[in-house]
Amino acid sequence: MGAVPLETSVTNHPGRRTTSPTALAASLAALQPTRRAVLRSGLLVGLSGAAGCSIADDPATSSGTSAAATTVTVRIWDDTVQPGYEKSFSAFTQANPDISVAVELVPWASYWDRLPVDVAGGTLPDILWINSSNYDNYVEAGTFENISKALPDALAGFQQSVVQQFTRDGALWGVPQLSDAIALFVNTDLASAAGVDASDLVWNPAGTGDTLLPAAKALTTLGGARPQYGFNAAFDLQAIYYNFVGSNGGRWQADDASYVFGDDPKSVEAIQYVVDLINRHKVAPSAADTNANGDFSRDQFTQGNLALFQSGTYNLRNVADGLTAKWAVAPALTGPAGRVTVTNGIVAVANAKSPRREAALEVLRWLASPEGALFIGAEGAAFPAVTAAQQTYLDYWKQQGVDVSPFLDAAAGETIRAPFGRRAQIGGQAAQPFLREVIAGRLAVADGMRQAQDAANTAIAG
Repeated sequence: MGAVPLETSVTNHPGRRTTSPTALAASLAALQPTRRAVLRSGLLVGLSGAAGCSIADDPATSSGTSAAATTVTVRIWDDTVQPGYEKSFSAFTQANPDISVAVELVPWASYWDRLPVDVAGGTLPDILWINSSNYDNYVEAGTFENISKALPDALAGFQQSVVQQFTRDGALWGVPQLSDAIALFVNTDLASAAGVDASDLVWNPAGTGDTLLPAAKALTTLGGARPQYGFNAAFDLQAIYYNFVGSNGGRWQADDASYVFGDDPKSVEAIQYVVDLINRHKVAPSAADTNANGDFSRDQFTQGNLALFQSGTYNLRNVADGLTAKWAVAPALTGPAGRVTVTNGIVAVANAKSPRREAALEVLRWLASPEGALFIGAEGAAFPAVTAAQQTYLDYWKQQGVDVSPFLDAAAGETIRAPFGRRAQIGGQAAQPFLREVIAGRLAVADGMRQAQDAANTAIAG
């Protein structure tokens, strides 16, 4: 990504031809049937809770396949990526008529609550997305296939930051799928009207050289029926907290995965700055709105009520579809320690107990290939972790008139490590109540972060 050269040809694998992404996309488009081979996820969400019953068991759910076809279920949480997956799996089934694929959408809000229930009940799908916060725990428990052993010839040509994020003891238990990076969405209509240059904003708790706060103040208009805010300070680990902490030289976790943010003066100083943007300077929406609704800031931006929205590639499609004003992507904020952001990947893992193991591995092999990943980038919904497919993503947004290079530069630049550790999800959940109180101004920052840290460390030790 960014300064890292993008591969312009498919990585050679046994039995796989080498061709350009553009030519490959054209040839695959020609294979598309007029009818999608995968069920719409809305039906799957509505019916997947029925005991012992799954639409994925119905051979009639995929077109162009025989009644005897094996159906592999793939679970994801993002509906913006679903269309690309559906097109990809249609092409897969054209080449593999004995295997159909059903995409099951489980919303993020319930995804992680449902996962342990399905593991315990033996109802886990054949393939599913997993993030780094939950990866280690299930790898240790033997829930997933060791992909390095099962598909050794397919594991090449991935973005290295994602490979490193999910490598444990020299092995991968998942196929890299997506990669996120952080940048600044700018409503250029609002910025121009306020005389704000948002192309390289700097924040500094000492005030020296700080251009973010003056810009946010100039872009904030309160008192009317429709308040306008300058910046999206909120309790958002990926878009806000990690990046402010990293760009102030702080740490969230130690190398042993324990939490250290409450003991680290630089981390406390960074979050104090964020809290002050909300409660002291009032240039960001209140915690009463953002704590209760994780999409509030995004929705305010797409409605034209927020001028600067720091977020990730995962919101590119939402912004493009929702905002009618002129907008652009600028580099993420720079802090005293430089521009340091968090990059985060997603892998697709295989259920180690799937009765359709061989078919599931073939689907994973497809997802690991440029042929399978091209559709994800071509939809513009997510940045593929398969490097030979990444140019399709760049081309898509270029055609839309959007320069996404700030995202790519962030991923290639200095980063702070995303959540990790065997019980990272549990630790993060334990810290949340305290951090939300910090953002709301009901807990002093230093005290609240120490309490959040202690709660998180107690949880992961349990």
